[in-house]
Amino acid sequence: MSAKKLSNRISDEEAKVVELEMQLVRAKAYLAGMVDAQKYMPEQEDEGTTVLRDGSDLAKVRDILREVGAPLHVDDLLKRLGKDFSRNSKASLVGSLSGYVKRGALFTRPGPNTFGLVDMDADPFSPEPPAGFGDQQQETPPVSNIDEEVPF
Repeated sequence: MSAKKLSNRISDEEAKVVELEMQLVRAKAYLAGMVDAQKYMPEQEDEGTTVLRDGSDLAKVRDILREVGAPLHVDDLLKRLGKDFSRNSKASLVGSLSGYVKRGALFTRPGPNTFGLVDMDADPFSPEPPAGFGDQQQETPPVSNIDEEVPF
């Protein structure tokens, strides 16, 4: 074998090694993406019961909402999570929570960018009815006669 042929074979093998290393880098990146995506996927315990993965941002949001006992705006949630207020972090959290809201699982959206838990009481932003509301039956006001003339 000549030196030129040997040099060409070495170059070919180096190119193959570089390509294999690139495939390995791509495979590791793909695997890391799947592992990250898995953090946001719920585990199913029973039919219809959604369980969040411990330590995930959504599990932390659930715990924060339980502790507060009322819905919170996404900015408050990000602050309590210790996250930055970038457009991407806000959009990511809103998108994740919205998926659960659309399915009616775990989270609700009582207002714009405001999230609560399904098992929370009624919307805290709406006023409570006055005490005794609906307890007494009120008299129905008399119905006016349509044939009466109404002065203008």
